[in-house]
Amino acid sequence: MNTLFDKIWDSHVVAIVENGPVQLYVDRLYCHEVTSPQAFAGLRERGLKPLRPERIFCMPDHNTPTHDQDKPIEDPVSKTQVDTLEKNASDFGLAYFGMMHPKNGIIHVVGPERGLTLPGMTIVCGDSHTSTHGALGAVAFGIGTSEVEMALASQCILQQKPKTMRISIDGVTGKGVTAKDVALYVMSNMTTGGATGYFIEYAGSAVRRLTMEGRLTLCNLSIEMGARGGMVAPDETTFAYLKGREYAPRGAAWDKAVAYWKTLASGDDAVFDREVVFRAGDIEPMITYGTNPGMGTGITQTVPLSSSMPEAGRISYRKSLEYMGFNEGDPLTGKPVDYVFLGSCTNGRIEDFRLFASVVKGRKKAPGVTVWLVPGSWMVDAQIREEGLDKILEDAGFKLRQPGCSACLAMNDDKIPAGKYAVSTSNRNFEGRQGPGSRTLLASPLVAAAAAITGKVTDPREVME
Repeated sequence: MNTLFDKIWDSHVVAIVENGPVQLYVDRLYCHEVTSPQAFAGLRERGLKPLRPERIFCMPDHNTPTHDQDKPIEDPVSKTQVDTLEKNASDFGLAYFGMMHPKNGIIHVVGPERGLTLPGMTIVCGDSHTSTHGALGAVAFGIGTSEVEMALASQCILQQKPKTMRISIDGVTGKGVTAKDVALYVMSNMTTGGATGYFIEYAGSAVRRLTMEGRLTLCNLSIEMGARGGMVAPDETTFAYLKGREYAPRGAAWDKAVAYWKTLASGDDAVFDREVVFRAGDIEPMITYGTNPGMGTGITQTVPLSSSMPEAGRISYRKSLEYMGFNEGDPLTGKPVDYVFLGSCTNGRIEDFRLFASVVKGRKKAPGVTVWLVPGSWMVDAQIREEGLDKILEDAGFKLRQPGCSACLAMNDDKIPAGKYAVSTSNRNFEGRQGPGSRTLLASPLVAAAAAITGKVTDPREVME
């Protein structure tokens, strides 16, 4: 019996090159401003047009400022990239959600919330975190710029079929443990190369209990283990999330779609190339201490000793700690924090703002901490205001910014200064990722909220109601 991944992949194969790659049909291509300019230039040079323009959606997110979006972008490089995407979308007749457009936001937040991402689809974008969309039961992965051009021109790409891995997480998570903690825990055990060459299906009772937004967070971080992508089989949680969304099927088409989506599951006798099992009860709120997402630990733990590592990795491990200004054996709680960032395609959804607000309600922002709260889309921004979360945040001394990738990566104005510590809900803590010399501690919205009100790394269970 085939796995869920096999079922979707095999149904999208157009042709197989002998001793070579597969020609795979693409249901949805997402384009943002950073990885698409050369692809569109290639189309022009060859006198081509997109084969299926109705299946392509474009929006800026990486370079967009998170304030004064109604004014021209000040940074010339960012302005050029955003303007170029708008022109390319216009020239080739593609759907374009520009800055201040009610459908604008981070592409990996907008796709699911608008119902553009659906179970059974193949989805690609010139961005590694395209794996996010797999949470709805899709085969979704990032591609390079030359492949973006290929998808624009032919609605197909050439790919080698990855191996399959099932990661099962069974049991019940404890207090203060979110989907982000589950992902950071899995990464800390798998390492950043532990899933290289595989496509992951997440399974088990703990995964089934996750909300749709939690599953999006989990699948978003698949790429950080080296995986090609990650996915969760669609179920009633998926269907309830999608029903009534703008681009989702309606009426008889909805019933037909759900009937098909219910067939999208790995069979009881499906064989995966690798099986990994974790226990949800072993996971506590997590935080990273190093310079890759796999360097994480439980928030009550200390920075690991290099003597516990394989000898080959000890030099790079010590170099990472030196960059972070940490010592082996240091406790992480109590470390002073300069910045807190809530947002990104990992944790910029409404559920993440609800979690953050639940901790800071009735409290005050710590003095001396700069906090950037950035919704993942204008739809999230509207939900925050409808639910009155903006008032809770304002009363606690916080201010909402406008949607965009923001401080996840140093491609816009929201950069963490050199040497400063940021507790961040984003996906990567590489050297300089949030700004040259910045020091990033990846964490959940609850851990971020606890840091925002205490000014230091704090176990969120100590401040949760």
